[in-house]
Amino acid sequence: MNILVGYDGSQQAKDALDLAKKHALAFQGKVYVVTSLLGENQTEPNEIEHAEEGLEFAKSIMSESGIPVETHLLIRGLTPGEDLVEFAREHDIDQIVVGVKKISPVGKLIFGSSARHVILNAPCPVLSVR
Repeated sequence: MNILVGYDGSQQAKDALDLAKKHALAFQGKVYVVTSLLGENQTEPNEIEHAEEGLEFAKSIMSESGIPVETHLLIRGLTPGEDLVEFAREHDIDQIVVGVKKISPVGKLIFGSSARHVILNAPCPVLSVR
């Protein structure tokens, strides 16, 4: 089983990572941990450094449990939701695990929701963690 985790370093993402770890152990799966940044002039160098550190943390969590893991920092001009859906299609992902944050209806209208995009467009089941 190939499991994809959208990881941004938030507590919700850490909870998603923990659940993906449990599923990988139960189903002898491989975990792909992905962080997505927009790139170009919308991403600062310190954001890239922070994302790389977060991916190293996530990799260590999986590796300590003997779970096969790959980490990917995607900077290809897509929103995080779009990146996760495309990555899932490209890598034959069986399940996506995403953390969701509570935001107001107005916040959703203005900023959109990466998790919502993934849930509605993913080519496989999506498990959301709150």
